[in-house]
Amino acid sequence: MKRREHLSPDLTPLIDVVFLILIFFLVSSTFKKEELALMLTLPDTQSAAEEIKKEEINIELGMERVAYRGKEVHFEELDQLLANVKEKSKPVNVRIDKQVPYERVVKLLDLLNKHGLNNLALETHRAE
Repeated sequence: MKRREHLSPDLTPLIDVVFLILIFFLVSSTFKKEELALMLTLPDTQSAAEEIKKEEINIELGMERVAYRGKEVHFEELDQLLANVKEKSKPVNVRIDKQVPYERVVKLLDLLNKHGLNNLALETHRAE
């Protein structure tokens, strides 16, 4: 009497396809670390950087542009957006390009003070 061999499908091509799909998604995906809109050159510091949390307000200030939570806005729009913030103790992270004139920095700080947002953190680049 002949023995029957158990037939099972070859899984090697299936595993190859799964790995190719996995590699495709890893290469084509973009991972957004922070809500950043402007390319800024931050001043250097020696202290350790802290993690940015989702519930924080992120503001970026460039030579001619300003961004709020990763979207470029004008100072007038920023004034309105800051007026709509209900929780005044919410942390505000400010990234300022090191070439920005002091007058522009003061204008932003006055705007934050006007709306009672005083929990302020100025972000810098950690010097290696």
